[in-house]
Amino acid sequence: MGWQLTDDIEEFRTAADPCLVRDPARSTLLLTISESIRVNGATVPARFGYWRENETAPVSAGFVQTPPLRPLLGPMPDRAARELVPVLRAVQPSLDSVQGENACAEALAAEWTGWPGGWRVSHQVRLFRLAELTPPDPAPAGRARLAADADLPLLAEWTSAFAADTGQLGVDHTQATAERITTGRMWLWDVAGAPVAMASVSPIIAGQARVAPVYTPPRLRGRGYGGAVTAAVSRATLDAGAEQVLLYADLANPTSNALYQRLGYRPLTDSQTLTFE
Repeated sequence: MGWQLTDDIEEFRTAADPCLVRDPARSTLLLTISESIRVNGATVPARFGYWRENETAPVSAGFVQTPPLRPLLGPMPDRAARELVPVLRAVQPSLDSVQGENACAEALAAEWTGWPGGWRVSHQVRLFRLAELTPPDPAPAGRARLAADADLPLLAEWTSAFAADTGQLGVDHTQATAERITTGRMWLWDVAGAPVAMASVSPIIAGQARVAPVYTPPRLRGRGYGGAVTAAVSRATLDAGAEQVLLYADLANPTSNALYQRLGYRPLTDSQTLTFE
């Protein structure tokens, strides 16, 4: 049967949910992005896809894309990644990049460019899953608290700075930040009544939730605030009923990778963004 494309979020989730919830940790991005679109709508038209090996087989792969952004692949067999290329070419002849777990991203890139190595790695991240939470000891000065409406201007600014640090430019983050505050998913670390770091978490879906973004302004880094607020939001997420607490770390940043492992997070899988040559 191969790939089926749709712009209907309900069709996608009905078809793909059994696949996504079998491994909700590795499917965290597809689950959280599609749920956000389901609840809040899409700011631009979204494209979804799901794949069956044959007509009687269950769905075993999915992807989401909000053009002109790159396709975001869920965990999938290399065959599914290769078979996605002609389907995408039919609706988007020009494509310059793809994001997904290492093997399937490389399979699609090689098929799209026509030869292995016809791409370059532009970003690599590691997905971590919390094992046993180990807060910093000793903890830095200050305390954790939920963000309030009055914090919105500062946190929207910090979220934009985080996005700029990770190459996500040109997006207004005020609405998304406000929604995180309203739903109780944005935490701050305060010192003497002043915010010094922030961390947010996605809604709990299929038992999983993902911590992001975590941000400390450059002038305040190296004091343990980021680790403290990450531990606080991780504890709050466990207390809220999450079975798996996840986060991504940039593989180019050994400091954050080491920090998250000290807090009790363990590596699960690696993903990358590939840009076609």
